[in-house]
Amino acid sequence: MTLLIYFALILIIPIYAQMRVKSTYNKYSQVSNSTGMSGAQVATKIMQDNGVYDVNVEPVKGKLTDHYDPRSKTVRLSEDNYYGTSLAGTAVAAHEVGHVIQDAEDYSFMRLRSSLVPVASFGSNAAIFLIIGGMLLQFSGLMLVGIFAMAAAVLFQLVTLPVEFNASSRAMTQLVSSGVIRNDEEKESKKVLNAAALTYVAGALVAVLELVRFILMYVMMNND
Repeated sequence: MTLLIYFALILIIPIYAQMRVKSTYNKYSQVSNSTGMSGAQVATKIMQDNGVYDVNVEPVKGKLTDHYDPRSKTVRLSEDNYYGTSLAGTAVAAHEVGHVIQDAEDYSFMRLRSSLVPVASFGSNAAIFLIIGGMLLQFSGLMLVGIFAMAAAVLFQLVTLPVEFNASSRAMTQLVSSGVIRNDEEKESKKVLNAAALTYVAGALVAVLELVRFILMYVMMNND
């Protein structure tokens, strides 16, 4: 029964988070911001207000595919958000520029996350195979290597949380100070950003639960 509850949790938590962000985004993508500025204009204005002129803003296909690429110094906004004037798109554009400002200010958690990318990538791809291989072969050393690899990937997700929360905090500050939204639009903008943040929290929680489960399995293997 405990195992069933565990698997139900790791399935339900991310599904709920995805449903929450999609429903919130869809709701506020139908509400226009008061200034009539597109996501691209919002992103450009906030960057210019903060003295950032070396970052491009480009449209990208897909829905909720928005991201900041620090390597090419490019903010990519999904086409609906790039061209549209919705409150949801405004909040998302400001969030991505929050990452731009982090980059410009050499934000410590962003640097740490970037440094973890190689080991986190290896951990995400190899950990489960190493762990399962160790279990099948009854080779605890191999399983332990897999657990350390998974721990690196989990650490990356945990470090991502302050990066995303900080970007959202910066976004709200910039939206208000730049005059992009009115004070009465703050609540709706926060709902969009909070819903998006929930997906990161859910992902990190599931990752930690999986890591703990494999650690317990490793301990049990070595106690037999």
